Amino acid sequence: MPSGRDARPIVATPQASGASRLCFVVGQRRLEPEGLIMVGFRQLGNTDVEITPIGLGCMQFSVSGLAGLIYPGMQPDRSTEIVKAALDGGINWFDTAEMYGHGHSERLLSGALHALGVEPGSIRIATKWTPFGRRASSIIKTIHDRLDALQGYPIDLHQIHTPRGGLSPIEAQVDAMADLAEAEQIGHVGVSNFSAGQMELAHIRLRKRGLVLASNQVQISLLHRSIETDGVLSTARRLGITLIGYSPLRQGILTGRFHDDPSTIRALPITRRWMTGLPDQRVLRRTEPLINELRRIAAAHDATPAQVALGWVISNYGDTVVCIPGASNASQATESAAVLGLELSHAELIALNDATPGH
Repeated sequence: MPSGRDARPIVATPQASGASRLCFVVGQRRLEPEGLIMVGFRQLGNTDVEITPIGLGCMQFSVSGLAGLIYPGMQPDRSTEIVKAALDGGINWFDTAEMYGHGHSERLLSGALHALGVEPGSIRIATKWTPFGRRASSIIKTIHDRLDALQGYPIDLHQIHTPRGGLSPIEAQVDAMADLAEAEQIGHVGVSNFSAGQMELAHIRLRKRGLVLASNQVQISLLHRSIETDGVLSTARRLGITLIGYSPLRQGILTGRFHDDPSTIRALPITRRWMTGLPDQRVLRRTEPLINELRRIAAAHDATPAQVALGWVISNYGDTVVCIPGASNASQATESAAVLGLELSHAELIALNDATPGH
């Protein structure tokens, strides 16, 4: 399939299958100047892996570690409901990490997949190695822990979670990931939170081994657009690397619910409030014009502001950007998956860009 790594409008045709979900047909894409819908599958970097533009982030599938400071614990029955809703909506890949509860997220995800009868290899899983206080050799030493936690589901994408905090240089970390790929213990190599220069360094290091850097996972949303100015977006396009956008709803701000009822902010964990800048009323006032624009566009599509915000992320940058909204319940996963069928016009994208604070 064509990689199409530019910002031109791409349209794909949804086709109902015999199953209960929509099947978006790859290849039925056409360019239209006024409309934009990014559905079907996208190529993960320069690999042969195809993923839906929306994946499911599994940071909420955790009871301890960093994720446990942001989200309340989750029980297996809840995570199974969420995974089922994502699959029923057409999502075909899931992003988790060692850091999300020291493997608890990986186990909840794989346990849910087993409970739902999902065959290993029929969906895609991305996970991450945590570098804090560790040497690159730990990537090799801990791979069996990752595979054990995933309970028979292969690692399609293994990512270095951050370029900071490790005791070995990035080159050594990338080399260790390459060793795993060559040994076929993982499918492909990715990174997370890497700058443009660090991303290119990893790309060059892997290319010397005949491998590719598939992705870089970074924060992307209407309220976090630094990829446009820090070189990450332009470098990703030039090298054919997919950007995986995390926190695409800016920790819930872009849903509009905090604007509707600011008192709900007090119920958030302190860590999450700190990450979003809430409950500072200036944040709500500064973002109110954008929320109003999201609501206006959502009303025209019988959608929600959150869906429009996610649609912007996967549409505004062409095929280069996909995103991984999380879910605390099944209805949120269903809501996110429905974005695969949301069409935003060129005029609507411009209106959202114009309403973004600072742009």
